[in-house]
Amino acid sequence: MKKIFWLVVGIFAGVEIKKQLDKNPNAQALLADATARAKELGETATEAFLDRTAELTGTPRSSKASAAKKPAAKKPAAAKKPAAKKSPATKPATK
Repeated sequence: MKKIFWLVVGIFAGVEIKKQLDKNPNAQALLADATARAKELGETATEAFLDRTAELTGTPRSSKASAAKKPAAKKPAAAKKPAAKKSPATKPATK
């Protein structure tokens, strides 16, 4: 019963906050700025993740800008090759 109460309170609070944001142009500008910054942060994190993944797998990323803008073409499942597994590094033999 408590969970339903807090769910309803959260919904009503969200509706009331939305009404207040619609009335206040300063709040709308702040919200738009925060949204833009969050998207920029997400894009930066995605680029860093893709760079690190490419570094670890040994596959170069040819053009970062075009890869982010163009969606990848879907290839048939049979055409995909499994990624080559690297063997674990071995320690040199000690004498």
